Amino acid sequence: MKIESQLEEQLESMGDDHESSTGETPLRKDAFDLSDEEKISKIQENVRQIMETLGLDLTDDSLRGTPLRVAKMYVQEVFGGLHPKRKPKASTFENKYKYGEMLVEKNITVYSTCEHHLLPIVGKAHIAYISNGTVVGLSKMNRIVDYFAKRPQVQERMNKQVVKALQEVLGTEDVACVIDAKHLCVNSRGIRDVECSTVTAEYGGKFKEDATRREFLDYINLDTNF
Repeated sequence: MKIESQLEEQLESMGDDHESSTGETPLRKDAFDLSDEEKISKIQENVRQIMETLGLDLTDDSLRGTPLRVAKMYVQEVFGGLHPKRKPKASTFENKYKYGEMLVEKNITVYSTCEHHLLPIVGKAHIAYISNGTVVGLSKMNRIVDYFAKRPQVQERMNKQVVKALQEVLGTEDVACVIDAKHLCVNSRGIRDVECSTVTAEYGGKFKEDATRREFLDYINLDTNF
């Protein structure tokens, strides 16, 4: 009972904050000292210990390979976006059509992981930008979202990271991103509200103006009152 009380006090002191103090994913300086293979080996053993602590029989055919599968999934897939070498290269092209209105890419699938409970975040991202002379390949916007999603995340930070990355690629502040996603830390545990989702937004440049922002939200058919 004493251990349970201490754990409850620790959780209460942490609070329920959903936004980090920085716009960058918090990483240690030695985050990439280990190779992927070394990380997989260490995580495999850690997962094995967790499963054994829970009382699971790892000699069972169904469970024997789980620690390795989880370790490979963490390093190579769901947290693969932690490593900067995996950041997608986004080539830009001259806006030869002289298209001057906003370009909107909506319903980009988001699969991420809540950094507070390591449970899935699943939803859609909607991105828009106004060219100042250059454009980027459409699929590159999806890849940028996927890159920042593949790491332990908070949704607010992911919004900021996506917008900042596209602003750097396009050389313009006129970029916006709205994310609408379900957090399984809310949907499947705690309050277990399976219907609710979280909407966050980040607006840069002209998208801070009411008219431009409302036009963008009309494109993606979301309420403008946020």
